[in-house]
Amino acid sequence: MKAIAVDDEPMALEVVRSHAAKVPFLELKACFTDAFLALECLQKEPVDVVFLDIRMPDITGLEFVASLQKKPLVIFTTAYSEHAVTSFELDALDYLLKPFSLPRFIKACNKAQEQLLLRGGAQQQAKDYIFLKTGYEQVKVQFQDILYLEAAGNYVTFVLAGKSLLSRLTMTEVQELLPAQEFIRVHRSFIVAKHKIDKIERHQVTIKGQHVPVGASFMQDLHF
Repeated sequence: MKAIAVDDEPMALEVVRSHAAKVPFLELKACFTDAFLALECLQKEPVDVVFLDIRMPDITGLEFVASLQKKPLVIFTTAYSEHAVTSFELDALDYLLKPFSLPRFIKACNKAQEQLLLRGGAQQQAKDYIFLKTGYEQVKVQFQDILYLEAAGNYVTFVLAGKSLLSRLTMTEVQELLPAQEFIRVHRSFIVAKHKIDKIERHQVTIKGQHVPVGASFMQDLHF
């Protein structure tokens, strides 16, 4: 995940640089005290995320975002809380109030990574794979290797032949990532690969010897 930071205070940029160095999946490409140089940089080399101060000379962070035609994810970094509402009206991903801690910074980065994953999922529908975020890694998973998925809270376990992967996603998000013609939801907590089903029974389906429960309200969808 590529990013830049924009802040008229060098010490504030140093904090972002220090925190960013501790996030394995984040590459901080550049830091700018001059917002106009940052705009010029974005025109030449787009990034995924911008860490952006709000109160800056000549142009504010809010004006900075409004001027962008192709908008990256924006995480505001500011000492002033009164701009929070306006920032979210501009679809800012997060709002870090200075001084912010490393855990709070990492939380914002995780949110950005998850959002990029979801954005990429829409583009990957025509492909035969997705990339899953597991911990600090992105793992490529072929659709044909997925047997079924099991949800628990905001996490989903992808069960493959011989292994499983845990990713922080909801069932709704997962359904947006998977091609509907290949997968079917059979329970509030389970999605199965249609072509992997070996047997359909009243209350369960069998996949490679594994029994997956079928909810009553989903049974009618299994007639294909």
